[in-house]
Amino acid sequence: MADEDKLTLEKWHKKMAVDLFNYTWTLIDKKKRTKAEDDEMVNASHASRYHWSVRVTNNWDATPINLGRGDWQLSRVYAILGNGERAVYYGKTYLEICKKEGIKDWDLAYAYEAIARGYAVAADEKNKTKYLKLAEQATEAVKDQQSKDMLYADLKTI
Repeated sequence: MADEDKLTLEKWHKKMAVDLFNYTWTLIDKKKRTKAEDDEMVNASHASRYHWSVRVTNNWDATPINLGRGDWQLSRVYAILGNGERAVYYGKTYLEICKKEGIKDWDLAYAYEAIARGYAVAADEKNKTKYLKLAEQATEAVKDQQSKDMLYADLKTI
C-alpha cells in the first residue's frame, strides 16, 4: 500500500463509523435476514457507535449528535429484533444527548420516535402512547418538510 493510501487513525475511525453505520442499514433493509445476519446487524451498529465515540472523545470532527444518531440506530435494530427493553434504552440515551446538548428539530423527534417504537415492541401501550405524542409534537416543530414527512411516515409504522 502506498503511503498516500494509508489512513490516519482519526480518518480510519471516521471511515469505520460511517461504513459500519451504512452497512447496518443494508441489513435493516433486508426483507429476510438469517440469525447470523441479525447478529451481524447488532454488532455492526455497536461497532459504528464505538468508532463515533472515539472520534468524539478525541475531538476529531465529531459531536455528541453522532453518538445520538448511533444510539437511534441501535434502538431501531433492537426494535426490529423484538427486544423492546434495549430499544427503549438506546432511544432514551439519544433523548438524553438531545436534551443535554440542546438539540431539537428532527433529532429530538426521532429520539421520541425510538422510545415509542421500543415501548410498542415491549407491549407497553401507556408509554408507547406517551412517547408517540411527544414525537408527534416534536415533529410539528421540524422545519424541513421532507424530514417532517419522513418522520410522519415512520411514526405511522409504530
